Order: sequence, then C-alpha cells, then structure tokens
Amino acid sequence: MFSDLYRKAAELASDGKSFAIATVVRVEGSASARRGSKAIIDPLGKLLLGWVGGGCAESAVRSEALKCIETEKPRLITVDMSDEQLGVGMPCGGTMDIFIEPVLPQPELLIVGHGRIAETLAVLGHLMGFAITVNDPAADIISFPQAEKIVTEDFDLTETPIGSKSFVVIATQHKRDHLWLQKALEGNAAYVALIASRHRARLVLEYLREGGLPEEKIATVWAPAGLDLGASTPEEIALSVMSQMVALRRGGTVGPLQLKEADLSNHALVADAVIRQCETDNIP
Repeated sequence: MFSDLYRKAAELASDGKSFAIATVVRVEGSASARRGSKAIIDPLGKLLLGWVGGGCAESAVRSEALKCIETEKPRLITVDMSDEQLGVGMPCGGTMDIFIEPVLPQPELLIVGHGRIAETLAVLGHLMGFAITVNDPAADIISFPQAEKIVTEDFDLTETPIGSKSFVVIATQHKRDHLWLQKALEGNAAYVALIASRHRARLVLEYLREGGLPEEKIATVWAPAGLDLGASTPEEIALSVMSQMVALRRGGTVGPLQLKEADLSNHALVADAVIRQCETDNIP
C-alpha cells in the first residue's frame, strides 16, 4: 500500500537527505485521512509524497515537520477539525493524531588523533550511531575498524571538512591541537572537545584568543573534554566524552534519573501540539 512512499524514503536516506515521515495514528469522528495514512516532508516543508489530509491540516503537518527536523525529535500533534467555521480548513467534524518522525543522516564524529582514548571513542561512537572519521598519520583500519574514513595525510587540514553537524574530538597529544581547534570553530561544529590537561587546555585557548577568535566561539570548546565521572583509564575518559556528546545532542540534564508519574487521563496532554485553527506559519 505504501511501497512508493517507502521506496522514496529509502532513496532519500541513501542520499543522506533529511526528511520527516508523518503518520496518522488516531482518527476520531469524520476526517479525510485514515488511520495509517502517511506523508514525507522535506527540510523546506514541502510534501514530497503521501497524504495526511488537505487544507490547513497539511499545512500544520508541514510546519510541525520542520520543527522535528530542526530539533531532531519526533512530535505527536492533534489536529482538531471539529469546528466547521474555525477549524483547520477541513470541516469534517473530527480530530486526528499525527505522529511526525524526523529521519536524519548519521551525524559525523571526527576523531583527530590516535591512541587508546581515540580507539575507544570510535567504538562508542559507532554504537551511538555516528559515522566515524579518523584523522591522524598513525591511524589504520586495524586500530579503527569502525571508521568509515581514515585520513593519514592532511598537512593543510583540508581532507576532512567540518560543518554544523560535525562532532569533533581532538586527541592529538598536543600535536597541532590549536590548529584543529581553530578549524573546528571556524566550521561551526556542533561539538568541539579537546582531550588535554587543564594546563594544556588553558594554553591552547589563550592561543586562540590571541589569534583573534571571538570569545563566544572559544566558550563553546569543551576543554578538558568530558563529564566528571572520576575517570582515570583511557576507556573511562572516552566514556566521559561520549556521555557528554550524547547529553548535549539529546538535551540531557546529566542529573540522576527519577521516577515520574505519567498522567494519561487527558489525551490533549499527550500531544506536543494541539492545532485547532490555521495557526501555523504559512509554508508555500
């Protein structure tokens, strides 16, 4: 039934494109879409394929899909079509719950350096769903079997582009770490960490200041890298760095988990958004 949609999704994913899949999961009353109806929305808010209702119902889904892609988090929305005059452009007399899930390319973890910390980071990064790139003259496939790309010759630091979705961990043991930090910051990497002593970290950050890098950029560097786990072994240090990456990526508080009572008595509280009118941003 949805073979064309699944083929399109597979094609987009294979090309490394971001998109969202919207699925109608509940219909109450009369609605133009049925439970299970699906649609694919691209990062510009364009509906590429499928159907989840017309008029402002579609506009609401497209608008919420943009938020999903931007935040990298799924959303459950309720579209209320019960008011024929002030509804969402579809006077059907019902409501729909629509689950919107972002589908994103793998984030890249660039590990600069070699050694046991770097090797363990590659293992953990692979388990966490990162595409691993290693840049170091001493790196090889035996030490980094999880790496999709290994760069051993990069004298001018041009073989590994860094962008806003890149996670960069510098573990060069003081070799050109200041140059890599500068490159990562200029590329607006999502995460920049330096594995070094506090003394070395201060020296490197001061070098960047003297080089004219803005203080707000320097403040984004995690140096020394990682959470305070009391780590002492290379494997524990790598775990502290990866834990920090996951917490930042997922919006974690790094505090202890606590039991919370879920109140499911009111359905509207379950949804991330309840849309009763054409109150979404206009998307062409």
